[in-house]
Amino acid sequence: MSAEQPNILVFLTDDHGQWAANCYGATEIRSPNLDRLADTGVRMTRAFTPSPICSPARACFFTGRFPSQHGMHDWLGETGAEKSPDLSSQTTIAELLQQSSYETALIGKWHCGGSQHPQPGFDRWFSYWDNQYPHCGEQCFNDQGRQVTEHGHQASLFTDRVIDYLRGRDTQKPFFMLAGYVNTHSPWASQPERLVEHYRHCTFNDIPDEDTWSRHPGTVLPVPDDPADFREQLAQYYAGVTMIDEQIGRIIDELESSGQLADTLIVYTADHGHMCGHHGLFGKGNATTPQNLLDESIMVPCILSWPERLPSGRECDAMVDHCDLFATVLDAAAATPAEATLAQINSPGRSYLPLLTGETSAWRESQCCEYGNARMIRTDRYKLVRRYPSGGIQSDDELYDLHEDPRETVNRISDTKLSEIVETLSNRLDEFFRDHEIPEHSGKRIDEQPVCNNDMPWARHPDDIAELRERLKHTWRDK
Repeated sequence: MSAEQPNILVFLTDDHGQWAANCYGATEIRSPNLDRLADTGVRMTRAFTPSPICSPARACFFTGRFPSQHGMHDWLGETGAEKSPDLSSQTTIAELLQQSSYETALIGKWHCGGSQHPQPGFDRWFSYWDNQYPHCGEQCFNDQGRQVTEHGHQASLFTDRVIDYLRGRDTQKPFFMLAGYVNTHSPWASQPERLVEHYRHCTFNDIPDEDTWSRHPGTVLPVPDDPADFREQLAQYYAGVTMIDEQIGRIIDELESSGQLADTLIVYTADHGHMCGHHGLFGKGNATTPQNLLDESIMVPCILSWPERLPSGRECDAMVDHCDLFATVLDAAAATPAEATLAQINSPGRSYLPLLTGETSAWRESQCCEYGNARMIRTDRYKLVRRYPSGGIQSDDELYDLHEDPRETVNRISDTKLSEIVETLSNRLDEFFRDHEIPEHSGKRIDEQPVCNNDMPWARHPDDIAELRERLKHTWRDK
């Protein structure tokens, strides 16, 4: 064990929008442990997911690659279908850390294929046997490849396993732990009643009062017609944030009481964002047809605390994503791969560890994302979305001026005054993917990619969502 290698604990949660924490400005959500991490570490204000959907986003962190490199373009139904993508051909961060003397563990959500088998690179494996449902009740887990059934709140059961691991691990090695909670993911039900009851009395005024975004009239998870049902859904979502926060507190307490906290790099982030009425929508990238890359879908919380090395209470506004986090964790662990391995991975990610410690360093001025046959490049002012055909359907491209139109309501793609901006951003987007794309995995060739689930947004037909148009013309507060 090298004295330069900290313990590393990454919380990679599910569907947690950046907006949904007190330290990110949510006035009615209680998140004292996330707030404490922000107070004792660095809060990234412009952290993004490379893809606004579960499996591809997670795969981006595990591999350091974009979906058009690792080949996973949508959430996995995990039905055991032979052609379903997985990470078996990829080099993961767990394998790289394991090779660098780390003891590695995953407790919670994986969702990158092959979940019924412990994945390469992990010494300890405790995940789902079939799927991640429900939040409370009978739970079916995979414990080192063995099926086990337990009862209770899923999050609490995961935390019990995390603490058991911390108490029984090989202390001669540093550890890398991935803890994956899912309370902010559907179903929005079965959170602890003591938490939900508190949030039922909220105003929910942190959520903008907006009509369904006119360019995406169809939704997979529409705002409920009954405002009482919608308020309950919001109360459950808010309670999910606090339930996760409580588990973080339990684990931090364990690290502190055992003397391990000071030399542990703790990262809190989410696979992607989430809308809870924002733009009149409820969901993430697949909440619309065609799929969206709205800021609430792509922006994630990202907080890093490492008492022995990082300053306290800093904010960093660099545009970063999960591929950068992949590189940052490896840098912190003194586990950056050899040049040949780096070349094979060809990650677009770059360590932002120097930025966290206050060093001045040039950083990129734009962020790319992709979801299936849609690609995006976002600067401080403009967002360009390019869409490619699928199934004979060609959806419109989009351009937004985020300074004049931060809610992304007016598509300026046909504005001749901005044609030079469109050309410049298009060239930069194409250049990024020329450098970071494997042709056989390209989202531009989405119809050739493996089927991931039974509801991929590019496979939906516009006629299938027509009946939703009328009832989504108003906001939930109108009812």
